[in-house]
Amino acid sequence: MSGGVLPWLASALLLAGALIGLVGAIGVLRLPDSYTRMHAASKAGALGAVLVLAGVAAASEGAVPLEALFAIAVLLATTPLAAHAVSRAAYRAGILPRTGPVGDAMAQAGASDQKDSSSRR
Repeated sequence: MSGGVLPWLASALLLAGALIGLVGAIGVLRLPDSYTRMHAASKAGALGAVLVLAGVAAASEGAVPLEALFAIAVLLATTPLAAHAVSRAAYRAGILPRTGPVGDAMAQAGASDQKDSSSRR
């Protein structure tokens, strides 16, 4: 039994990351509007990349695991912020989401913001 558990762990992490990335790609293709597609791409893409980088860190030696952990930290810090910024810009550009029975909270917040700004004049 050469190698121990670490190669198996690395393989499992790489496979799990690839599968979650595949689910995210299918979500981008199948979901109805740009906001749900962006959600699938950002969440599944980030989690898949984190698992792949964790697999790389488990499979390598030297300075590579530290670099992979740094890349994981950067991904976890920037992906949600970028998805939020892009979706907010899309909403302000006039791309409206498909709403269900709950409604559009951004439209309601925008209407109250307009009332507040008009009362200040």
